[in-house]
Amino acid sequence: MTRGNGTEITEFYLLGFSVRQDFQYVLFMLFLVIYLTSMVGNAGMILLINIDARLQTPMYFFLQHLAFVDICYTSAITPKMLKSFITENKSISFGGCVMQLLVYAAFATSDCYLLAVMAVDRYVAICEPLRYPIIMSRKVCIQLVTGSYILGSINSSVHTGFTFSRSYCKSNHIDHFFCDVPPIISLSCSSIHINVMLLLIFVGFNLMFTVSVVIVSYMYIMATILKMASTAGRKKTFSTCASHLTAVTIFYGTLSYMYLQPHSDNSQENMKVASTFYGIVIPMLNPLIYSLRNQEVKEAIRAIGNKFFR
Repeated sequence: MTRGNGTEITEFYLLGFSVRQDFQYVLFMLFLVIYLTSMVGNAGMILLINIDARLQTPMYFFLQHLAFVDICYTSAITPKMLKSFITENKSISFGGCVMQLLVYAAFATSDCYLLAVMAVDRYVAICEPLRYPIIMSRKVCIQLVTGSYILGSINSSVHTGFTFSRSYCKSNHIDHFFCDVPPIISLSCSSIHINVMLLLIFVGFNLMFTVSVVIVSYMYIMATILKMASTAGRKKTFSTCASHLTAVTIFYGTLSYMYLQPHSDNSQENMKVASTFYGIVIPMLNPLIYSLRNQEVKEAIRAIGNKFFR
């Protein structure tokens, strides 16, 4: 990759947030706490699911992978952002920028598909309870998770390949706190029409397909719940979906805002805020949502606590 003067670009500079230096230390402490909470929460969720026999079901198999994906994509961007708050050097090597985008995009996309898979799992569990063990067999669960990772990898490879195949001569200063497609291609001095089209097509497809799967699954779930004679039965059945619905609403709402918002003078600053929530805060919220709103997880945590502290 070369700039207009013919020199090779070996690094980029992440401009991050435009705030005073003293406030950057406040942001450092805030995001450090969020990141550590996210790591502990998601790693704890994975460990809990592995050691508690009551959680050896397809739903928790998918939740375990969701926690792993959250760890991976927030770790792709958060440590670098934290470092930029406390050091003057805000550079990232060209190879580092490529890897950051590649890892972040792969696992963020996989997250979309895992949430859709979890919606299908809830549909089968509630609407086809007698056939649930057959339909959601161990083999099928592994195939669905593998498919999510493959689709995430394809999406990431396409965007990363096309993004870094452009010529960059305007600047090497990225107006963001990590290497994402929109702020990078805005620096290109060559045509970015194909990049914009790919972004709209791939992000649009991933969003529309996975959201459609979630909506259709919950339409059938709601129809089944409404047919139940018992109010207590309806409440108990719906409670098994509450955690997933909460996570889905937050995740897809933020993702849609990030990539499908119309361009405006403040769109880049808005994207930074949305990216912070999507890439850093949501991975912290997911284990909290699934632990605080899920009776089985709470019981497993209580059992572990009683075992070690009795």
